Amino acid sequence: MPTLKTNGIEIAYERHGDTARPAVLLVMGLGGQLSMWPRVLVDDLVAAGYHVVRFDNRDIGLSAKFDGTRVPNIVAQMALRRIGISLKTPYTLADMANDTVGLMDGLGIRSAHLVGISMGGMIGQFVAASHPERIASFTALMTTTGNPKLPRPDRRVFEAIIRRGPRPAGREAIIAASVHAFSVIGTPGEDQNTNGMRDRIAESFDRNYCPSGLARQTAAIIATGDFRKQTRAIRAPTLVIHGTADPLVPPDGGKDIARLVRGARLELIEGMGHDIPPRFLPQVTRLMIGHMKASEIAAGKAA
Repeated sequence: MPTLKTNGIEIAYERHGDTARPAVLLVMGLGGQLSMWPRVLVDDLVAAGYHVVRFDNRDIGLSAKFDGTRVPNIVAQMALRRIGISLKTPYTLADMANDTVGLMDGLGIRSAHLVGISMGGMIGQFVAASHPERIASFTALMTTTGNPKLPRPDRRVFEAIIRRGPRPAGREAIIAASVHAFSVIGTPGEDQNTNGMRDRIAESFDRNYCPSGLARQTAAIIATGDFRKQTRAIRAPTLVIHGTADPLVPPDGGKDIARLVRGARLELIEGMGHDIPPRFLPQVTRLMIGHMKASEIAAGKAA
């Protein structure tokens, strides 16, 4: 697995397709490794004429870990944040956005179509706001703005993703716990054991298992807080895709992005949760590719 040093750390990445073609940069969500992107999505993007880059965010997968720093108490951090107190964390979403831009620099990618899912969509908002000249288009999948007035997940969802007590021990128990989490936050009626999700979770576990990295990434989101200022600054052609049945990041998060970004297009997918199961993947892929192609046509006309 190739790595590239940027922002003082090593970032692991993969490239797919012809590097001379327009680039698509896939930014994964909380605790997700590059292997969590469905391979069929990557292949479809390549078939559509794109050079696809997927990578491990810092503190996860095969990228650099921050093991020398204290693992934050997430429950305490959330409680303090609600009363206006922000705890010091190893990094924030802005640092992760700098990693993303640094990866583009290191790979010689001047401009890219940016696709961010969940936390990756938050990181993408920082990238698009601070480096508008580098972003050909932006697609925000099942993500939000940090707006404290938006609806929050219910207790059942929090309990599925923020466990108290001892962690599950052993490969099968850890994988089963992650599959259970997606059964709570994912699309209702989906069998996460048979729809490809378990396979991607297992692949990720076998690549690298770092629960402390997940905790630090969670802390980065909480510490970043409200970032609507960055959202408002986005000028790239923006597509927002959100499932109506998302219990982790309710659809109001996507609606907030679409409201704040000038000219953004909002696509709500009826019945989709906080995942992209096989039955919705073709629709999501078509929307993404159509958005990228339209952005290229508009840019060509403007030139």
